[in-house]
Amino acid sequence: MKKTRLTMAQALVRYLVAQRVEIDGEIQPLFHGMFAIFGHGNVAGLGEALFDWQAELPTFRAHNEQGMAHAAIAFAKASRRRRMMACTTSIGPGATNMVTAAALAHVNRLPVLLLPGDVFANRTPDPVLQQLEYPGNPTISVNDCFRPVSRYFDRITRPEQIVTSLPAAIATLTDPADCGPATLSLCQDVQTEAYDYPEFLFAEQVHRLPRKGADRCELDDAVKVLQRAERPLLIAGGGVHYSGATAALRTFAEVHGVPVAETQAGKGALNWDHPNYVGAIGVTGSDAANQLAQGADVILAVGTRLQDFTTASRTLIQSDKTRLIQLNVARPDANKHGAQPLVTDARRGLQALQARLAGWQAGSKWQQAGRKAIAAWNDYYVQTTSAEKISTASGLPSDAQVLGAVKRASDPGDIVVCAAGGLPGELHKLWRTDRVGGYHLEYGYSCMGYEIAGGMGVKMACPDRDVIVLVGDGSYMMLNSELASSVMLGHKIIVVVLDNGGYGCINRLQVSTGGAPFNNLFGDCVAADDGAPLLDFARHASAMGAASEHVENLAELELAVGRAKAADRSYLISLRTDPDQSSGGGFWWDVAVPEVSGRAEVTAARAEYISAKSRQPY
Repeated sequence: MKKTRLTMAQALVRYLVAQRVEIDGEIQPLFHGMFAIFGHGNVAGLGEALFDWQAELPTFRAHNEQGMAHAAIAFAKASRRRRMMACTTSIGPGATNMVTAAALAHVNRLPVLLLPGDVFANRTPDPVLQQLEYPGNPTISVNDCFRPVSRYFDRITRPEQIVTSLPAAIATLTDPADCGPATLSLCQDVQTEAYDYPEFLFAEQVHRLPRKGADRCELDDAVKVLQRAERPLLIAGGGVHYSGATAALRTFAEVHGVPVAETQAGKGALNWDHPNYVGAIGVTGSDAANQLAQGADVILAVGTRLQDFTTASRTLIQSDKTRLIQLNVARPDANKHGAQPLVTDARRGLQALQARLAGWQAGSKWQQAGRKAIAAWNDYYVQTTSAEKISTASGLPSDAQVLGAVKRASDPGDIVVCAAGGLPGELHKLWRTDRVGGYHLEYGYSCMGYEIAGGMGVKMACPDRDVIVLVGDGSYMMLNSELASSVMLGHKIIVVVLDNGGYGCINRLQVSTGGAPFNNLFGDCVAADDGAPLLDFARHASAMGAASEHVENLAELELAVGRAKAADRSYLISLRTDPDQSSGGGFWWDVAVPEVSGRAEVTAARAEYISAKSRQPY
């Protein structure tokens, strides 16, 4: 057997370079590149190996380990999980800075290869700088924090271990059902050790999306239920996008007259003006989709794990009134909520159902009800996003009005990016998606700080489309450093900062559960005599190399978005917004209220909470 002598790090890089993926008949590198922040634990080993393969596996410098991992995850999401990136860090804090991002990727089922440096396998210099010493178990390091947030985890303590571990990691990253972060914890001495690796390890491997077909019995059962349905509703989840099933979904909906609602991850599966579209569903949903969900006799959920925002904490879909079919490539998801499972790839599953349902359609009155409901919602959209009148108590524009202004100034092909706070709810209800891939929300983990780094990752995946990042002031302050990275790397993003003076979304939640405004808005926090500082986001962005401006009103905002789109580098626009007002629609969300309190408002909120919980199945 032919062998090649390489360090473990050199072999790892060469293996990654050999991975390919076929997308629409074109063979491309599976890995777009490697984000790296070097330090002791990876600079001498993996850093040296990456230097020799820069043309085939580019190395991108970042400013924050969590931020670079967010960018890598966003790249994978925008690439529909077909392509991905890797991230390497030093040991200690460099490594643990990526743990939050690993959890985000795990929750959202998104692929990213994490390569944190680790302590010495030989233990000779223990305790090395930044090493956590765990009494009673010297095999533990801080990298064990990655275990619960990784779909695959291995600590490489011998150079030959990557011969089996790398293929296992890639299998996880490319599996539709098991997809998620893979972590290889790389002991720093082992990275530099040489081994005679078999040449077959470095042979080119082309990965293709596997499409699992439906079990015949499960398909038969689903067909029987749908054939009897008069009032069906389809809920489109993220799996529709990852399967490339948007065309199949559109055809299924048109042929059978089925209204289509969308989750955060599924938004954009149908254009907002499609006749079968009924909008967002759940806690942050439209009145149209939620009304239909309550009246449906059968719900076909496609590619969604039906988390609590989609089901309104299990109060929106009533199992005693509505049959639920879960079409999902992952069996654990297909079996949730007492559903009738249909385990299959989304595209193949929809096509198989359509082939078996010839002649079946939703009732004509039900189809009319869907069109009437979304028409009413569209009228509400026009009113609530209009710039004509500011009706907030503060006199500042609402989030909905800002979204309306940005939408009017944007183009149909633009991609909107967001993650946390009140904006995802407003976007889910009110953003009008014109093209597939135009809506990028991280709402599985709802991680503050994802937005700017994520926007850069989306731009790396979609360089020909403008990327508009909508972010609140609180989330901007959490993690903004990759704005500088976007300037340095030449990946232009447009950032709109909505400054509502603190954590407005959580303040609203606090008040709605009976609490007094406390520790969320700057005016309700402990502060020096002069109060909280006035944050100048435009000047801060300028200091990081971005073009920027602050605007005073919605008219100025629309003009500023036009200037941002014409700019040659990342551009930030800031404006002050109202912290209190949110749009209508939506549904109940289970947020526990204290059983005992000295505040009458809390006692009243508790009574309402108990009443609402009575609608839950258990």
